Amino acid sequence: MTTKPARITLSHSGKMVEPELHHSSLLQTLEHHQLQVEYQCREGYCGSCRVKLCKGQVCYASQPLAFIQQGEILPCCCQPDGDIEIEL
Repeated sequence: MTTKPARITLSHSGKMVEPELHHSSLLQTLEHHQLQVEYQCREGYCGSCRVKLCKGQVCYASQPLAFIQQGEILPCCCQPDGDIEIEL
């Protein structure tokens, strides 16, 4: 059985991108597709990269230390858990 890769939809443009196996984070996937995301730490400490998660779920290898509101994610340290839509 093959699993379908997650799709990441950008709510502002409707553009869809897919992560590759070697991408360790959502931020890395977005950068690979030349999408600009502000960041400082890449470890979940500062919260600079926070974006709104419109649909779907993400998973974190470990909970980020930066405070995030309900419906926000930190792309620097999460991966999509299935298809997601983010405000970008």
